[in-house]
Amino acid sequence: MALALRPRRVENEAIAASATVSLVGVSKTYGHGDSAVVALDRISLDIDPGEFVCIVGASGCGKSTLLSLIAGLEPLTAGTVDLADSRAALMFQEPALLPWLTVERNIELPMRLRHVGSRVRRERTEQLLDLVHLNGLGRRRPHELSGGMRQRVALARALAQDANVLLMDEPFAALDAITRDTLHDELTRIWGETGITIVFVTHNVREAVRLGDRVVLMGARPGRIVHETLVDIPRPRAIETPAVGSLSLEITERLRREIRRHGDR
Repeated sequence: MALALRPRRVENEAIAASATVSLVGVSKTYGHGDSAVVALDRISLDIDPGEFVCIVGASGCGKSTLLSLIAGLEPLTAGTVDLADSRAALMFQEPALLPWLTVERNIELPMRLRHVGSRVRRERTEQLLDLVHLNGLGRRRPHELSGGMRQRVALARALAQDANVLLMDEPFAALDAITRDTLHDELTRIWGETGITIVFVTHNVREAVRLGDRVVLMGARPGRIVHETLVDIPRPRAIETPAVGSLSLEITERLRREIRRHGDR
């Protein structure tokens, strides 16, 4: 059952007015006939302006496919995806920075593709470097940065698209625990400062509870939403706090039941 949530207050009213994601009866099938595989089956989900929604589920449940459909990278088999007047930017697990470009040039790239003028590009890039706490590193190349720094650059590049919705596909999964926790703090800060809507896919239930306003649990074969949990824990949150741990265990037990149910088929 979908939860009716009050939209989070954000300072940027322009973003708050437009950054809504609505999925109705979304299905995705790969192949045809006897070989067809139903990846997603009748997914319906509304995401409020400025909301931080985390999607969790076992491997193969269609989490990444769902993000691709929201981003418009793949055609729907059925249903509708409505971003109103919003645009979505997608951030992957790997930073995928161009190694021959500096940090500045990597961040500028989406603006160049939109034919934004050079002066505006420079100003916006400086703002984004400040936002992700990479001031003074704009002339470095990706190989000179740590893994966490490269993900900050990737985040800045995604924000350079001036999107209202940020789709994040396990962006911190390859990082060590300390770096990941630091980036949790940074992402929460940036989300609070910008008011952007975030849809965040992760295998890590604690990460989902630590970050999200709401955790959406998906079951597999085919991918469906089986439960939604409102995270009513005051911010700031730490991943090791008892409240985060307790809710994480509750969601994890639901996930285990889903995995066992599919294992019995």
